[in-house]
Amino acid sequence: MAVLMVVGLESALSQSSEIVVEGKVRDAVSGKGVKAKIRYTSYPTGSITGRFTDSVFSFSVFGSSKYFIAAEADGYLTGTALVDPKDIGQARSINRDITLTKKGENITLDRLIFDQGKATINPSSYPQLDEVVAMMKDNTNLIVQLEGHTESSGDPKANMKLSEDRVENVKKYLVSKGVSKDRVKTKAFGGTQPLVRGNTPEARAKNRRVEMRVLKE
Repeated sequence: MAVLMVVGLESALSQSSEIVVEGKVRDAVSGKGVKAKIRYTSYPTGSITGRFTDSVFSFSVFGSSKYFIAAEADGYLTGTALVDPKDIGQARSINRDITLTKKGENITLDRLIFDQGKATINPSSYPQLDEVVAMMKDNTNLIVQLEGHTESSGDPKANMKLSEDRVENVKKYLVSKGVSKDRVKTKAFGGTQPLVRGNTPEARAKNRRVEMRVLKE
């Protein structure tokens, strides 16, 4: 059961403006539910906040404010999500699961998209990068390292340069949103560390990625 604390919320909110945010907290590898301490706050003001403990969550929001959700569980890195009311579905609800990665493992930015063969960040990637920004503003001690990978086919030097340019562009985005550049390190691997072997389109897509390693919590 969520305990909702409201500061300065207008009393004349109508039921028609209510949006339900719901989701599950899952292990990033197994997909199984994880019981976690869940906290949500209106973003960036923090004027509305709530906390509860469960492997699922559901709470109501009003208006156009975004909401930052953080889930913490023993042995895992904090999982986060940033919810925007403009993403509302037909049932006036937003479903956002949170995946938790075990400590010591890298977080793959799986919604980070680049134009093929280029370092330009596709605008569809901005919501996930904004989640990283919110997470780092929420935890001011956090220092991360962005690690760039490409597929292994092609010229190794070109692949290394491409992975380097991509993580540098991600860093520039985070810094442009107010994250200190000293808190974001970068490292490029080119195609030297593929996740899967093979030359199929699926294998190449999996190997083209940016991962985030937490250096300090």
